[in-house]
Amino acid sequence: MRISNLNLFLKDALKNLRRNSTSSISSITTVMSTLFVLGIFLLFILNVKMGIIGIETQSEIKATLKHDIKITDQQNIYNKIKGEDSVTFFTFHNEPPLSPAYMIKVNAPNDIPKIISQIKGLQGINKINVVQNVQRNVSSMASKIQFIGVILFPIILVASFFLIKNTIKLAIYPRRNEISLMQSVGATDWFIRWPFIFEGMIIGVLGAVSSVIAIYLFYSFIYRYFLVATLISFMHPSFIFTTMSWIFILIGITLDTIGSLLVVKKYLVA
Repeated sequence: MRISNLNLFLKDALKNLRRNSTSSISSITTVMSTLFVLGIFLLFILNVKMGIIGIETQSEIKATLKHDIKITDQQNIYNKIKGEDSVTFFTFHNEPPLSPAYMIKVNAPNDIPKIISQIKGLQGINKINVVQNVQRNVSSMASKIQFIGVILFPIILVASFFLIKNTIKLAIYPRRNEISLMQSVGATDWFIRWPFIFEGMIIGVLGAVSSVIAIYLFYSFIYRYFLVATLISFMHPSFIFTTMSWIFILIGITLDTIGSLLVVKKYLVA
């Protein structure tokens, strides 16, 4: 394709978008809405995956103390736990009538035997338990959610394509006479297609960028006020701009371009 033709098609596409501003805004809104749903669903699946990794790597030891433990013995236990490099976090629980206990999180399950061997002989410790059952249950449930998500994602993607295609059909339908007129004066099929392809690409980019901004604002709010307070790591909102934005722009361009090609093809008389 020559550069002069490329400029001509781009100018025609921009002119048509301005001339049909109502249908253009409707198409951009549809792309934005469908990609917004797709993006939130994708973030959900990615966060479930990160949650599985976080849960599987979390290991916790419960060191129950004697009711009549001496203050010096408790201080000694505290210092011993604090001095272990493999301990990532620990808290002290003392809620009557339960026995006081230290909840100890370590880097990896392999560190558990080492920590137990270091503290089990200390004066004042009653018993030591490894807390893993709940983690296994949560991990199993999260794995099932992830599996369902992997199946649903392409279904949602295909549904998004057909929704965008129908919107494009509604936008191009009033211009079917224009297509027939261009054919009657000798325009080739591809000469007719290219302006619509550029229109689809522009709408795809604008819809994708709008959806990325909407996803970022929505997810940032959820992350700041709900997710960041948990012990499990979740996707940082910056991921939306650094990685997801380029993927969604590509998806938006691809879906709209293919949709435009398929719709215009129906109005081209062989």
